[in-house]
Parts: sequence; structure tokens; C-alpha cells
Amino acid sequence: MEHPAYGTLRQVTPYASVLLAHNPSPMTLEGTNTWVVRDPGAGDCVVIDPGPDDAAHLRRVADQGPVSLVLLTHHHGDHTDGVEQFVELTGAPVRALDPALCRGAEAFRDGEVIKAGGVELRVVATAGHTADSVCFIADHDEPAVFTGDSILGRGTTVVAQPDGHLGSYLASLRLLAELPPGLRVLPGHGPELPDAQAIATAYLKHREQRLDQVRAAVRDQGPEVTPRQVVEVVYADVDRSVWPAAEWTVQAQLAYLREQGELRG
Repeated sequence: MEHPAYGTLRQVTPYASVLLAHNPSPMTLEGTNTWVVRDPGAGDCVVIDPGPDDAAHLRRVADQGPVSLVLLTHHHGDHTDGVEQFVELTGAPVRALDPALCRGAEAFRDGEVIKAGGVELRVVATAGHTADSVCFIADHDEPAVFTGDSILGRGTTVVAQPDGHLGSYLASLRLLAELPPGLRVLPGHGPELPDAQAIATAYLKHREQRLDQVRAAVRDQGPEVTPRQVVEVVYADVDRSVWPAAEWTVQAQLAYLREQGELRG
């Protein structure tokens, strides 16, 4: 079974399976991936990102239980809107980097190792897409990294002002690019990928190329150029349905160039 597969638990590694929520959109690709993490010998499981407030999806995830713990990669609603209902279904505590998202448990810390479902998950703070974005590295015989929206299974990640921050995101990508080769990517949207180091390196190259294009647009149109005007030039090859998201990213790019002293204002 391959991605996408709605309504069916799909095994990806010996300890990680995914249920794809039926919330497709230009921003969520085919939908949100809810990950169920359990070593084959464990009696409980960990759920990463319950997903949207979709009763049928949440019930399917809860039926994989008992769920001992819920982990959140970041606060966006397509990953978290179903949390309250999921807690009612399972009674499981919820942990996130932001204490406001936690239910019955403490916020986790960067570098913390979480042991549940027979698996050890190391928290890696990867701010940029949002300030509270994290990844989870599974230290297992077949290691992998759950990337939330920091790395997607297809396309690239939106960095939206004001919560998103391009400088932080570039630093997070550099961190992910230092992971051992061959570490599998289990993303929040889209299909899994074979090598986190390779894709993070490719993301960095793509971001630098986009920044060069933004610099060129500013030179051509002047420092008062609007994000929309930049999008029309730099993202002309991108489907117009995602231009609003591209405009958010351009705002972050322009803010980054100002922070680096390359733009005034």
C-alpha cells in the first residue's frame, strides 16, 4: 500500500504506521499524516499529530490504541484541531513544545528523549515554519525522523510571517542536513522520503535560489516592491492556488534580507 491511502492504517516502518486524514488542500497536499508509533512488542502506542477535527479520522486513530501519549509537531489546526476530541476518546496526555497545547502533561524540551510505545523519540526543535515546530528522531533498528511540516513529502514548506521565521528555518535545515545519511523522513504531509540529510540539503539550496530571485526582483523593481509583486515574478511557475502562501513566504524572505542588512525599511 502506498501514499495516499485514506481511511486505512498504512505500515511504513516496523514501528511507524500512518493514517491519512481526508483534508486535502493546496496547503495540506493530500491531507494530514497522523502517525501511530509502536514497537511490534509493545502494548501501547504513541500518536503524533491527531489531525483535524474529523470524528471518523480520530476514531480510526483511537482504535489503534491503547494510546499512552500524544505528541504535537506544531500548533497549526490541520495537526491539532482534533486534539480535544481525541483526548476524550483515549484519555491520553498531550505534549508539545508550547505549554498551551499540552493536556495532562508537561511541555517537552529540545533534546529530550521520550520513551513510549516501546520506541525512543528524541525531540529536535526545528523552528522556522512556526516558532514551536519540532521533529522527532526515532532511535530504532530502522531509524527515521518525523518532520511535521519542517520537511514535507512533496514540495517545500511555507514560512509565514509573523510566526514563521526564515532565519530560524534555515538554521533548522542546516541542523537536519547534519543528520546521518539514510535517515528516513516521515512527514506531516505527503509521502515518506528516503534520506533526511539529502532532502534538507536540497531544501537549503532551493531557499538560497529563491532568496537570490527575491534579491533580483528588489533590484529590478526597487526597495518599495510589494510581496505580491515579487510573487508574480519569482513564483510565476507555481500554481496560483498557492500564491497566497507564496506571498507569506516572500514577506518572510524580505524580512530576512532586512535582518541581514541587505534591505532598508
